[in-house]
Amino acid sequence: MGDLLVAGVDEAGRGPLAGPLAVAAVILDPDRPIEGLDDSKKLTEARREALYAQIVGRALAWSVVLVEVDEIDRINIFQATMAGMGRALAGLPVAARHALIDGNQLPKNLPCTARAIVGGDALEPAISAASILAKVTRDRLMHALDGQHPGYGFARHKGYSTPAHLAALERLGPCPQHRRSFAPVRLMLDQGVLF
Repeated sequence: MGDLLVAGVDEAGRGPLAGPLAVAAVILDPDRPIEGLDDSKKLTEARREALYAQIVGRALAWSVVLVEVDEIDRINIFQATMAGMGRALAGLPVAARHALIDGNQLPKNLPCTARAIVGGDALEPAISAASILAKVTRDRLMHALDGQHPGYGFARHKGYSTPAHLAALERLGPCPQHRRSFAPVRLMLDQGVLF
């Protein structure tokens, strides 16, 4: 069984102007395959939700961590992603022997050996599963934040820099969930617009 403990790792939410980054690690069970795993961005919301339930029910182990906005602003989105990947792997209830990480960079100080795979969320089922867990977790959180910070439309655009979000940001100014280190928010703050 030890040879099978390969974790897929991926994130959701690197690009948005608001909300945390979600990072997931998943060790799939080869005896309980899940059909239809793919890059979360290629799946409908309903399909992601259905797969999420299967992944948490069938995986040997899974972990999702959030890197909050203040940490993203303090250390930058790249470092926040690397830190989140290490935490997601360390948070697995069963230790992975090896990790497959979506992207072209490996975090330092991982708890196991690892390999970076560009486009891995569409190539490796374990990374696809991590992609889905991260995306669904973050989308659910953005729906909740929409209620806490009305007017921004977080439930619709999930914090990405859509025209509607930029218009709301212009109208309302940033809320505590906005990433101050990201250009549109930083520019607004530099111009003296406060929340």
